[in-house]
Amino acid sequence: MKKLFITTVFALGSLTAFAQEEQAVDQQETATEAVAQDSFSEISLEEVPEAVTTMIESNYPGATINKAHKNEENHYKIEVSLEDGTSGALIVDEEGNAIEQ
Repeated sequence: MKKLFITTVFALGSLTAFAQEEQAVDQQETATEAVAQDSFSEISLEEVPEAVTTMIESNYPGATINKAHKNEENHYKIEVSLEDGTSGALIVDEEGNAIEQ
């Protein structure tokens, strides 16, 4: 009887731990979707301010700008490819200063 009681306690404890983990994952996915949909709209590469392109050229020599996006706060999301084949996105203000997201 003692073993049955201990086994039941461990089983219930395990189920509770899994439920908490699932809830944390759901909250993280919701937060990620909110950041991803931060109302950036695609713009032409010619519309990117010179300060932004200068910052990219000086900090990432040889980088190629693939796409550019802008939001209402004049923040730019710039998608770049580096010479080694890696790619990523930078979020900067109109003066070329990095924005923390």
